[in-house]
Amino acid sequence: MMVDNRHATALVIAGVLSVLASVYLSVSIGSPHWYRYTSPPVRAEPNATELRALQEEFLEGEFDEKTVSDALFRMNGTLGLWWRCVQTPTDAHWYRDPDPKMVMECVSFTLSQQFTPKYKEPGNHNSGEDMIRTYLWRCQFLLPLVSLGLVVFGGLLGFCACLCGSLSPALFIGLLHLLAGLCSLATVCCFLAGMDLLHRVSVLPDHVDGTLGWSLYLALIASPLHMMAAALLVWAARSHSQSYYRMTVYRVA
Repeated sequence: MMVDNRHATALVIAGVLSVLASVYLSVSIGSPHWYRYTSPPVRAEPNATELRALQEEFLEGEFDEKTVSDALFRMNGTLGLWWRCVQTPTDAHWYRDPDPKMVMECVSFTLSQQFTPKYKEPGNHNSGEDMIRTYLWRCQFLLPLVSLGLVVFGGLLGFCACLCGSLSPALFIGLLHLLAGLCSLATVCCFLAGMDLLHRVSVLPDHVDGTLGWSLYLALIASPLHMMAAALLVWAARSHSQSYYRMTVYRVA
């Protein structure tokens, strides 16, 4: 049975929504702008020396959650799922300049760092592992990959279905997109919950403000786009199945 125009249109729109959602999610995964800190300017040389040492430890030292957090708090840092960045000065005597030129330097999280345990007191390994923060961080790393994997698998099934001229897999592909949308939404929730818990166990310097970045909103937009694609696919599959059933009954009669 051929696919009528309504079902074909729904499938095309679902495909466009799926591609948009996947692009948004991919961009958000690869960018460091999920959360941003705004720090007050430094005007004294001792503070500048301390920040320079913190910068070197952040960029070249061993990974330590407290060191990383302190650098993000005090150096206008940004944090993503795979990246952490700080703003560093280009001039050695930048603290004397009322408007120093700053550049952003980023360091990626290695695979082992993504699975490093979090502690109840950041940086203090004797304080005991914080299981909630540990698994929230791991989930925010794994869930978007699962989401993209589900969409890619659904796309391969859809391509095979197109070659075979069948609409039967559309329902299953719609369910895959629904799960992908839930994974995207869960990623954002895990990240926000993890940041809230981090701020509760950390001491933020005075006059440091934190704001959500545009990357987080991209991931948040990807979730309803996946779900809308899922709804269209499920509707097309159910409607096509009902039409096929009615046509079969008519021919039998």
